Amino acid sequence: MRQHESSDDEGRPGSPGRPSARVALATACMPRADGDTRGASRMHDQVEVRVRPRRVLWTVFAVCAGLEILFVVLDYFVNYRGSSSVGAIRRLTNITREDGLSGWFQPVQTLLVALTVWAIYVLERRLSPTRWQPLGWALVAAFFTYMAVDDGTKLHERVGTAFSATHGRDTLLAAFPSYAWQVVFLPAFALLGAFTLLFLWQRIPDRWGRALVVAGLGCFVVAVGLDFVEGLPREHALNVQTWLIDRLDLYAAARRHFGRSAFEVVAHFSKSLEETLEGLGTTLLWIALLRHLMHRTGEVRVGFGRVEP
Repeated sequence: MRQHESSDDEGRPGSPGRPSARVALATACMPRADGDTRGASRMHDQVEVRVRPRRVLWTVFAVCAGLEILFVVLDYFVNYRGSSSVGAIRRLTNITREDGLSGWFQPVQTLLVALTVWAIYVLERRLSPTRWQPLGWALVAAFFTYMAVDDGTKLHERVGTAFSATHGRDTLLAAFPSYAWQVVFLPAFALLGAFTLLFLWQRIPDRWGRALVVAGLGCFVVAVGLDFVEGLPREHALNVQTWLIDRLDLYAAARRHFGRSAFEVVAHFSKSLEETLEGLGTTLLWIALLRHLMHRTGEVRVGFGRVEP
């Protein structure tokens, strides 16, 4: 692997500093037992695949953002407006459900982010002059790996609920007005998020990469804030949903358009916005990390030994 000098257009969005990168797959042909050495003459056969980083990054962004918008549209028309009379289809397109399309996409995308960071860690172990920088990448990779597992299992929500059921009356949870998981997990999430921000700010030098990191983590912060409001009692002073309903007088409109109470409608679309922000934040972070990986990698060669039958 070789590290290349960055070009003048490194700061542009989607451009890691080179017009293209190459992935060469070298297949080594092993001689057969019967003495046939024809394969040996092709010991250095290579298949070269040219990758245009800017095109790849814009494609990844377009696909992920397009799917996230599609989930919102399907949730509104198919699920909430009742375009389908089949309950299973409405549950499939419900953006707030764990077993829907959106519930499948988010942990998969987070796992892809984690794999990208693990690839950077492997690369930095070879290129970094010290061992501390690779350890930082390993910590960030482990954090996103956990987040992928958490997204798929709703681990923090279920552990928070269990902790509240067993210890809630004798701890801070008794006075906390929102979801229990925020007391149990949020301090650790905040520390790891702050470390991720500071570490990536140091390791990603260009302004576009840093902007993507800040925007991605900012989406997560807003999503957690929406989740906090969602868990508040309706009469709580900090419940923005109640204030919004009263301010805009949404009671009659919610019944007329959706056949549901205003609180149910606002809570659903607040949850929809929360899930969309989480997906967008993951997409922005993934783009930033892919840019950095492509910039640091240069040319990659992977060799495979050919196995004869």
